[in-house]
Amino acid sequence: MQAAPSGIALFLPLILIMVIFYFLMILPAQRRQKKVTEMLKALKTGDKVITNGGIYGTIVGLEDEAVQLRVAEQVKMKVARSAIAGPQAEPPKES
Repeated sequence: MQAAPSGIALFLPLILIMVIFYFLMILPAQRRQKKVTEMLKALKTGDKVITNGGIYGTIVGLEDEAVQLRVAEQVKMKVARSAIAGPQAEPPKES
């Protein structure tokens, strides 16, 4: 007669899959979210940013949940902080 596998042996593959899933999916997403949160907290007047909608602008005012951007001369718009994708990339310097 063959002995039945113990309870932990039955759940070991499932536990292993969950651990791998955590390290490949959840942990990197948490790190990305932390970087985004830090970037949004560090915004200051004069920063050049791009929104998630692709609008380029310069920060001219900060509020708790919103940012006022200057997108052109005499044109300002108010967007949510969470709509800021990141800083504008620096244009390549010609030599």
